[in-house]
Amino acid sequence: MSDSLPKHIRKFITIDDDELTNALTFFRPISLRKKENLLVEGEICKSNYFVVSGCLRMFFVNEKGVEQTVQFALENWWLADYTSFSAQKPAAFSIQAVEKSEVLAIDFAANETLLAQHPCLERYFRLVHQRAHAAAQYRMKYHYDHSREELYHEFARLFPEFVQRIPQYLLASYLGFTPEYLSEIRSRKLS
Repeated sequence: MSDSLPKHIRKFITIDDDELTNALTFFRPISLRKKENLLVEGEICKSNYFVVSGCLRMFFVNEKGVEQTVQFALENWWLADYTSFSAQKPAAFSIQAVEKSEVLAIDFAANETLLAQHPCLERYFRLVHQRAHAAAQYRMKYHYDHSREELYHEFARLFPEFVQRIPQYLLASYLGFTPEYLSEIRSRKLS
């Protein structure tokens, strides 16, 4: 197993080696091909996923049949349809590998047992979720505070490696643009 999850856990909480070693037994590795689905809308999200390498995206298909990306997860990020995962009800989103990816999965029952046996991990997950929630709030603020062009440039400034790594059509979907509009914005920047 990769050491990225132990390092990530230790960024947030203090945990002794034996407890961490035991906690890691609750996770199973999954290898994904590019464009392979982990979750399809309507299924129950049975696991929470930690990205060891690669990139995942969460999306839904809107009423016009167009995929709308709502979240990405790169290395050391968590991703799940949390409403579906926590309630064990059908998912409103799909999760797909953007590129070849390695993830660690913890299923719902294992997650409950993990937290019961290792209460310090409740703090870890709370801190991770607070950080993710704050990021989502800032994303909403940027959508309301900036023009669409400013939104792209600010995103590119804050996450340049991300902009280079993610296919343009997925980045456009995430930002709420058409791929053509994103191309237009990028070409103006180059002129």
